[in-house]
Amino acid sequence: MAAPKPEEISHPPMDQLQGLEYCIDSNPSWGEAIALGFQHYILALGTAVMIPSFLVPLMGGNDGDKVRVVQTLLFIEGINTLLQTLFGTRLPTVIGGSYAFMVPIISIIHDSSLISIEEPHLRFLNTMRAVQGALIVASSIQIILGFSQMWAICSRFFSPLGMAPVIALVGFGLFDRGFPVVGRCVEIGIPMLILFIAFSQARQIPILERFALLISITVIWAYAHLMTASGAYRHRPELTQVNCRTDKANLISSAPWIKIPYPLQWGAPTFDAGHAFGMMAAVLVSLIESTGAYKAASRLASATPPPAHVLSRGIGWQGIGILLSGLFGTLTGSTVSVENVGLLGSTRVGSRRVIQISAGKFGALFASIPFTVFAAAYCVLFGLVASVGLSFLQFTNMNSMRNLFITGVSLFLGLSVPEYFREYTAKALHGPAHTSAGWFNDFLNTIFFSPPTVALIVAIFLDNTLDYKDSARDRGMPWWVKFRTFKGDSRNEEFYTLPFNLNRFFPPS
Repeated sequence: MAAPKPEEISHPPMDQLQGLEYCIDSNPSWGEAIALGFQHYILALGTAVMIPSFLVPLMGGNDGDKVRVVQTLLFIEGINTLLQTLFGTRLPTVIGGSYAFMVPIISIIHDSSLISIEEPHLRFLNTMRAVQGALIVASSIQIILGFSQMWAICSRFFSPLGMAPVIALVGFGLFDRGFPVVGRCVEIGIPMLILFIAFSQARQIPILERFALLISITVIWAYAHLMTASGAYRHRPELTQVNCRTDKANLISSAPWIKIPYPLQWGAPTFDAGHAFGMMAAVLVSLIESTGAYKAASRLASATPPPAHVLSRGIGWQGIGILLSGLFGTLTGSTVSVENVGLLGSTRVGSRRVIQISAGKFGALFASIPFTVFAAAYCVLFGLVASVGLSFLQFTNMNSMRNLFITGVSLFLGLSVPEYFREYTAKALHGPAHTSAGWFNDFLNTIFFSPPTVALIVAIFLDNTLDYKDSARDRGMPWWVKFRTFKGDSRNEEFYTLPFNLNRFFPPS
C-alpha cells in the first residue's frame, strides 16, 4: 500500500475523544467498578494527607489532631464528590482538598493574635476556628456565582482558544509537585515512575493498563516498607526519612478505631473580615481551576463540554462543598482533584459510577504510602490533563499570528508569574504584595500564585480585545457555540440531566 501524500493527511477536529473503554454513562461490572473506585480513592489520599501534614504542626497541633483533620477531609471529600456527581456537573470528578487555600491559611496561622497563644493545642483550636470562619464566609462567592448563573454568563466570553492555556496549566502549573518531589527519594520515586508508565501503556494486557496505578503503588509501597524495616534510612537526613520511610506519617498509630466527624467539632468558628477577604481570593482561584478541570474531565469521559448552566450549577455545589469544609473543619477548601481527572485518561474509564464508589471510606492504613510515590504518578497524570488542554487548539486556527500570540503569551505568563511569586516568597518569607493591609496582600498573592488563574486573566482579556469581532472562526467560536446551551446538542441530555426527575423543578436553560 502506497504511503499517503502529505496533502492527503488530515486529522479533523473531534469533540469527543476516541479509544475510551467506558464513557460517562457506561459502567464496568460491579467488581471492576469497585476496584477502579478504590484506585481513585488511593490517588486522592495523597493530597488529603499532605495538606494537613504540612499545616497542622504550624498551628500547634499534634499527631492526633492531624489524624482527625485527615479523617474529616476524607469524609467531606466523599460527600462533596457524591453531591457533585449527582447534582452538580454530573461529570466523573473527585472533589478533594485544594492547595489554592494555602496562602490565606498560612496568613491566618501567622496572625499576631493567634501566634501569641503559648499553649500549642489551644493555638491549634483557635486557628482552626478562624480558618473555619473564613471558609464559611468565602464560600458565598461560589454559591452566589454558581446558583445565580452569573458564572454561566461569564463563561460566554470563553472560547476554545482562551480556555486551552487555562486547562493546560491546570496540569502544567503543578509541575513543582511532580519530579521535584520524586527527586527527594529517587530510589522510590524513579522505579514508581517507570513502573507506572510501563503498566499504563501495556495495551496488550488490559488488567495492567486498567490498574496500573494500583499495581505500581502496591509494588513500590512493599519495596519502601522493606527498605524501612531493614534500617536502610536509619542514619539518613530527616528530610530523606520523611520522603522515603513508610512509618514517618504517624497516622496509623494515632488514628482512633471509630471517629465520625461532625459539624463544629473544633468549637464555634470565629469571624474576621480580613481573614475572610483573603480567603475569597482562594475561592476564586478554586473556581477557575475547577472550571478548567471540568472541561478536561468532560473530554476524558467522552462527554460534550458542559453547557454554561451546568458548569455554573457545578460551581454552586462546589461552593456548598466549601461551606461544609468550613462547618466540619477540614483546614482547606474543596476543588476538583486534577490527579483523578488525569486517571480517567490513564485507565480510559470515564464512568460516573466509578467516581461515586471512590467516595467511600476505606481506612487510614494507606496513609503510610510515602508522598514520593504519589508525586511519581503526578508526573504522568498532570501531564495528561495538560495535554487535554492543548487538544482544544484543534478547534482553532493555529496558523493565525493572533492566536499564536495569545496562546504563547498566556502560557508563558501563566507559568512565569507564579514562579516569580514562589521564588520571591521563598527568599523574603512573604509574597511580593507586602503592604500594611494583610487582606490585600493575601488576595493578590493568592491570585498570582495560581498558573491557571494568571492564564485565564491574560488569555480571556487578549482573546476578547484583539480583533475579536473578526476572529470568531479563528477562535473556535462556531464549534463552541452549540455547547453553550443545554438544548444546543442532543447529547447533553444523556450526560447532564439531573437524576430523580429533578429537571422538572430545575429546567435546563
